[in-house]
Amino acid sequence: MSLAAPADRSAPRMIRAEDLFPEVDTAQGRVRGLTSDGVHAFKGLRYGADTGRARRFRAPEPPPTWSGVRDATNYGQFAPQAPSSRLRDYADLISFDLQAGGMGEDCLVLNLWTPSLDRNARKPVIVHLHGGGWYGGSGNAPGCDGAMLARHGDAVVVTLNHRLGAFGFLDLSSLSSDYAHSGAIGMLDIVAGLRWLRENVESFGGDRSRVLVFGQSGGGAKTSTLMAMPKAAGLFHRAGVMSGSVLKLATPEYAAGQAERFLSVLGLSRAQIPRLHEMPMQQLLAAQVTLEMGDRARGEAPRSFAPVVHANGLLPRHPFDPDAPEVSAQVPMIIGTTLDERSYRTVNFDLDEAGLEAVFKQRVGADAALLLKEYRDEDPTASPYLLQVRLDTDMGFRRAAHLQAERKALALGAPVWAYLWRAPSPAYGGRFGATHGVDIGPSLHDIRRALNGPMDSQRRLAKMMSSVWASFAAKGDPNNANVPHWPSYTLPGRATLVVDTDHETVIDDPRAALRRYWSERAV
Repeated sequence: MSLAAPADRSAPRMIRAEDLFPEVDTAQGRVRGLTSDGVHAFKGLRYGADTGRARRFRAPEPPPTWSGVRDATNYGQFAPQAPSSRLRDYADLISFDLQAGGMGEDCLVLNLWTPSLDRNARKPVIVHLHGGGWYGGSGNAPGCDGAMLARHGDAVVVTLNHRLGAFGFLDLSSLSSDYAHSGAIGMLDIVAGLRWLRENVESFGGDRSRVLVFGQSGGGAKTSTLMAMPKAAGLFHRAGVMSGSVLKLATPEYAAGQAERFLSVLGLSRAQIPRLHEMPMQQLLAAQVTLEMGDRARGEAPRSFAPVVHANGLLPRHPFDPDAPEVSAQVPMIIGTTLDERSYRTVNFDLDEAGLEAVFKQRVGADAALLLKEYRDEDPTASPYLLQVRLDTDMGFRRAAHLQAERKALALGAPVWAYLWRAPSPAYGGRFGATHGVDIGPSLHDIRRALNGPMDSQRRLAKMMSSVWASFAAKGDPNNANVPHWPSYTLPGRATLVVDTDHETVIDDPRAALRRYWSERAV
């Protein structure tokens, strides 16, 4: 009688180091990532050289090469920026204060998640540009994690960091001929990242001929701007703008004045501009934040620095004014807004009816009574707070999105699709409504953060919205089995996908009377 234990036929196979830590050859050198649940993550991949000291305010330079294997399991640095405040409830819903990797000027890095490392896999590539205006944020933020979209969307997902604020958009060209491109180098960084992908993404299983660039808020603004950049032409093939439609950029006159003010804060004259390369990063950032304090004190996004429209040929025109840019005529777009965008910066939750009437009178004068009735009739159960938010949203975010979509449609090139997100965030009992950024988590199939939350309704929205972006990346058309038939946005129909918590509907020209009112009014 044998006492030997029977063979365990269910014993797992031996896990090799390369199963957990895959290695990939790039044009610059070999990198080692980390695999989890079938998704291979490579973080902190350098697409450009360190931008500190001598390289400040200069066009990005190629990344260094190396021998051996470089670790890519941790995030790289994020661009210098003021710490994100947590003084308002909304801030805790987006966790912008949590930026891994550490702040620094060696910030030209990208993060990549892929379901396959087969060079022949040819997966579509989704580049997610982070929000935060022109002044903050990073692709390292919790809200930018690309693992779930890579898995559920069967795509290579990429986020990248780039220079921001004065480091990315201080226009010194009017003060010194040595800085011809300094007013747009933050955008040139993004172009450099896209070029790195064109050179390397096939090694990560991606198809360099199917690259979608999209982003929310500041990420949408960057995407809008890329559409007008000749140097970006051919580097991406679809574009998505979520709550970030930018029609115009900073003018040379405004940028020159900001440069003068920046130097004044630092106690420098024009002749002393070279000292900007010697000063500590912290001193330059403090000067930037000094110029931002007025906007920050009002609870608004800092507008001190942004891409400059001339930038000596880098941005030869405004992105979508007076029309859609010809250079990207064949790039299809998706343009969307959320119903209650402005709740992210509006805090008078206890606004009453009398206060609401006063807000409308202040905004639109003699039209106040009739316009307020239009908003109330649209949603009789909405609080005065949310009706105020919708008024301000329509004046800004939505008006710009409508104009951008109309101008793209009128260009008669590649199609454009539009959506309106009405599904509210469940956070704080729903008081923020369908606030700014509520569509990011579902877009990335990642609903664990506070704006959405792990619940069945949000899981449904994630399945739907991530499939929209995956389909758009794969074939240039967002239609798929998880949405009703969604026609492109054309005039005069204006077909729009309207997203509610439990269903989607395609409506021609939703909220038409309000759209017409704001389209006819100079803001």
